[in-house]
Amino acid sequence: MALFNELGLSTPITTALADCGYTEPTAIQAAAIPHALAGNDILAAAQTGTGKTAAFMLPSIERLQHHANSSVSPAMHPVRMLVLTPTRELADQIYANNKNYLKNINLRHTVIFGGTPIEPQKTVLQQGCEIVVATVGRLLDHWEQKSISLNKVEILVLDEADRMLDMGFIDDVRKIIKMLPDNRQILLFSATFAPEIRKLAEDFMHQPQIIETAAQNATADNVEQHLIAVDEWRKKDLLATLIHGLNIPQAIVFCNKKITVSQITRDLLKRNIAAASLHGDKSQSERLKTLADFKKGDVRILVATDVAARGLDISELPFVINYELPQQAEDYVHRIGRTGRAGANGVALSLIADAEQKLLDAILRLTSQDLKLEQIEHFEPSWLGSSYQSRQPEKNSAIKKISDKNDPAAKCEKIPGRKRLLRGRQGEVCALLLPNFGVR
Repeated sequence: MALFNELGLSTPITTALADCGYTEPTAIQAAAIPHALAGNDILAAAQTGTGKTAAFMLPSIERLQHHANSSVSPAMHPVRMLVLTPTRELADQIYANNKNYLKNINLRHTVIFGGTPIEPQKTVLQQGCEIVVATVGRLLDHWEQKSISLNKVEILVLDEADRMLDMGFIDDVRKIIKMLPDNRQILLFSATFAPEIRKLAEDFMHQPQIIETAAQNATADNVEQHLIAVDEWRKKDLLATLIHGLNIPQAIVFCNKKITVSQITRDLLKRNIAAASLHGDKSQSERLKTLADFKKGDVRILVATDVAARGLDISELPFVINYELPQQAEDYVHRIGRTGRAGANGVALSLIADAEQKLLDAILRLTSQDLKLEQIEHFEPSWLGSSYQSRQPEKNSAIKKISDKNDPAAKCEKIPGRKRLLRGRQGEVCALLLPNFGVR
């Protein structure tokens, strides 16, 4: 693997990267940086957690470096680079990364998103800023209020373009692109190349370099996945059991609804587990404080909707737990991608109730995986009884024959450290033996 300076990045940038502890580029960075430095448009797909922010920011900073100056005149600091994101959290994460990347380069940068007062943002923009990270809606607010000019933009980044599509922003994105100069570079990063994404590329990009560092909708090899069958009404107890029994230091617990997030958070707090909630009804200041507390370690369990499935980069987050499976199979990949980032190992646990079997089938088809359902001793689900075993599962169903939990060969044990969390006989479902639970 080449080093960052071998990719064409200059000393001010490589020095900043060294200060951050970056040593070698990831696969997406090594593939994208040379093309971006050459001024090519890029259409890139990569697994979440592979360092794509640096893949588009580092070459862009390099290309804009000649604009760096210390003038106090706003005219000397027009917007040269625009980064569009679907969520506030992702925008704020990119902004935080830029603070590190730009420490040796005199380019101004800011972030603008909704949920916070617009006037302070106007003040920053009016003073001049070369790099602007923005959510789509708030950028259009500034455009309509004439507090931002985009006629000098040289580089446009569309990050998580598929998520923008899912959230209904694609028409607004097209509108924004038309505001920019014709001679601009577009770097589009997406987890999938949906037809609408390809159409966007055809309409606005010039012979883009297509970069795929892994199969689309693939889960990272360094994330250990477990599907745990359980009755719906016992999920709360099982969640607490897993947290205590596996001595989970930190985890994100994903739920589908805001009301469920609130209920689970309250339940964990009653059990003396430090937990906090994150969902769309929280104010931006509340969301930022919750994330800061989680990153500092003051919060052990972050219970969240899919607002946290993208854009959160928690270093060495060891566990992700799906309290409920997502309604969209693609979101499973993004959820479990919060762990196992930057090459670290991670564990993803999913609690599967009877009503979620179709959602599970969709996930396994999408990710081309053959994961087996597992049981936790004392939490065996009623829906995997004799009536189930007489039912014929679908071809791609994850439901397989449940092994006799009294068979010693099929038993599982807790393995310390970074070894396999569960182990059992190949092709069978085993019981996870966790000591000293004391739940119920």
